[in-house]
Amino acid sequence: MATTTKEKLVQTAHDLFYTEGFHTVGLDRILDTVGVTKTTFYNHFSSKDDLIIEALRWHDEWWQGTFRKMLRRLGGDTPRGQLLAVPDALAELFEGDSYNGCMFVNVAVQFPLAHDPAHKLAVEHKDAMEDILREIAGYAGASDPAALAEEIGLVMEGAYVTRQVTRRDATVEAMRRVVTLIVEKHLGA
Repeated sequence: MATTTKEKLVQTAHDLFYTEGFHTVGLDRILDTVGVTKTTFYNHFSSKDDLIIEALRWHDEWWQGTFRKMLRRLGGDTPRGQLLAVPDALAELFEGDSYNGCMFVNVAVQFPLAHDPAHKLAVEHKDAMEDILREIAGYAGASDPAALAEEIGLVMEGAYVTRQVTRRDATVEAMRRVVTLIVEKHLGA
């Protein structure tokens, strides 16, 4: 829970950006929601773009930590179980009406230029998520942990977008079938 003004600005901006889009939400809307003046805002951030970057950093840290915890909780103590739990973790993410896609897929679409700082953070996040999967794949004994991580990462990206666009519950089951095939290919049946 946000306690400082800066944290409140980041959390409010994050939530509004996620539900309505980065370009749609103006700075005045964020300030009105938090109940602060522009002077107070500029004491913490030099621009809306800086606030966007801070909100993305917060989301990246939150999702990486949450994802790791979910894999342990849903997949148990074995690395194989954790890899097979990826669809279960995403199923929890997809629950309810608040799911609006992957924050970083949305960022990459709304900031399409590769040199844009927000786009760069999207790339860094995707690399970090693959690093989590590669680490687990290494512990599981995969002969090519990077390939396994890349393949599951691609399936995750497809599931994020498919679920956002179609809202179909079947997305998770399709993902489960593909992840199982990938794990069996790299680790054996």
